[in-house]
Amino acid sequence: MTSAQRREQLLEIARELFARRGFEGTSVEEIAARAGVSKPVVYEHFGGKEGAYAVVVDREVRTLHEAIRSALATPHAGSRELLELGALALLGYIDRCPDGFRILSRDSQIGNPTGSFASILSDIAVQVEDLLEVEFARLGHDPQFAGLYAQALVGLVAQTGQQWLEHREPDRLVVARHLINLAWNGMAHLKPEPKLVTEIKAERLSADRSAEELPQG
Repeated sequence: MTSAQRREQLLEIARELFARRGFEGTSVEEIAARAGVSKPVVYEHFGGKEGAYAVVVDREVRTLHEAIRSALATPHAGSRELLELGALALLGYIDRCPDGFRILSRDSQIGNPTGSFASILSDIAVQVEDLLEVEFARLGHDPQFAGLYAQALVGLVAQTGQQWLEHREPDRLVVARHLINLAWNGMAHLKPEPKLVTEIKAERLSADRSAEELPQG
């Protein structure tokens, strides 16, 4: 095993242990034992448990940020669509990287305050605030409250995601539908069977393509 391969192996083991037992419940001894190496090998790569933890957190932060940024940068999407895509991106990260989300949402600030879950959500909220400012201006609402609403929206999705993580029910798409139903329509105007705008567009596009493929004449 090359040095790079050994490093990746140690990170995967550390990630699993940090997710299951937390930072305090994980030891260098256990990481080394699971990898079949001696403790000095772990110290050689990371300088200790804190170093391994910092690398794991940094990777998860970048993965989550990239997913959200990509979703919110979707070209030609309206404000509601971007909110839907952002919610789906966060739920998608939770679904694909449950260990990473457990680490971030529990104690990621240890040794890395800028990587805390609160700071991650705050960064996402800043991006959502830009969307809401445009929507507030269009509707004639005071844009100074866009930041407040952005924090509330991001917190709504994140908190629901933490609960959803343990059972993954209902389906991710269903969860997103109902989150956006509440966030966009409000309690007074909830839809009994909500759908995402992005879903409706995709269905129409699929129907149009199917119609074009039908034999003519």
